[in-house]
Amino acid sequence: MLTLKYFARLREQLGAGEQVPFEAGMTLASLRDRLIARGGAHAQALDRAAFLRCARNQQMADEAELLADGDEIAFFPPVTGG
Repeated sequence: MLTLKYFARLREQLGAGEQVPFEAGMTLASLRDRLIARGGAHAQALDRAAFLRCARNQQMADEAELLADGDEIAFFPPVTGG
């Protein structure tokens, strides 16, 4: 099982998080695609046109990174400040 956490506007659209089943060979990219395929709010919030950052177990991660059962995955928009 993977634990997903959503931050900033994603939290507003999708809630704080959820758990999804883990599949062998899954990457961050394939997880995101699987979530987008749900349609609705997930498709809109995680759309490929939207630049999002990902973290795996509280470490920034590239979407090509392989996942492991029990991972915590966070999705969030880039942060800007002044």
